[in-house]
Amino acid sequence: MNKLPIAKRVQILNMLCEGSSLRSISRVVDVSINTVTKLLVDAGECCARFHHQRVRGVAAKRVQCDEIWSFCYAKQKNVAEAKAAPFDAGNVWTWTAIDADSKLILSFMVGDRDAETAAFFIEDLKERLANRVQLTTDGHKAYLDAIAASFHETGVDYAMLVKLYGDPEKKSAERRYSPAEYVGSRKERITGNPDEAHVSTSHVERQNLTMRMSMRRFTRLTNAFSKKIDNHCHALSIYFVFYNFIRMHKSLRMSPAMAAGISDRLWDWEEIVGLMDAADEKPKKRGPYKKKAPVE
Repeated sequence: MNKLPIAKRVQILNMLCEGSSLRSISRVVDVSINTVTKLLVDAGECCARFHHQRVRGVAAKRVQCDEIWSFCYAKQKNVAEAKAAPFDAGNVWTWTAIDADSKLILSFMVGDRDAETAAFFIEDLKERLANRVQLTTDGHKAYLDAIAASFHETGVDYAMLVKLYGDPEKKSAERRYSPAEYVGSRKERITGNPDEAHVSTSHVERQNLTMRMSMRRFTRLTNAFSKKIDNHCHALSIYFVFYNFIRMHKSLRMSPAMAAGISDRLWDWEEIVGLMDAADEKPKKRGPYKKKAPVE
């Protein structure tokens, strides 16, 4: 099977993580958009396995969780009238958990903003931790039962940061895409003994901004949204491996994986492409054994 040169595949993967759309990548790299999409799928599957295997046994102290909104195929209000909309069209929420000290993305989950997705997400997070942590979330109630169920044996110091917003005085056209006015927040201890000074979601919310800037399909008010939920998940898998293992974090001066102690070096895309090629290699089919004729 013909494959793109490693240099071109590395260039495409870098552009996917730096905010370029699929069509812009196909124009710049001079390949078909189908080629870019195929690499997105292959790299996404490889990166999902890589994250699942490597982000384990993390000795974190403070973990923050949040959800970021996007949509697939059409916005939820337009799904009913959308032509040939798939069953998973509409709102898509990406749940993320970040280590506040190393900035490592510990876990991510794509789904609805409901109790079922919260349960899967928190259970996956718990299995990646090596010790008891202080956990902070926003005021979303789905976290309560999920955290109680997953951490009932190991225990957790858990608090919620509930943000309070006021209604704008003037609902003018220019405020249509502006957030409501922030008027304060309330810290609520849920279980354990969380340190109130570290009850915060600032790091995970900043990570949400980085995701919107780094992945074109998260950009608001464009036509770059995900058309297929599978490709949405592949893009996330690629981004999180890039962020955790390949990208140098400016304030840390190392990758988050190195800061968390789960990697001893900075990875690069050439190595990830090598893992993709190794996974594609299949043993050649052997023919029937033929006994050699005796030499006279």
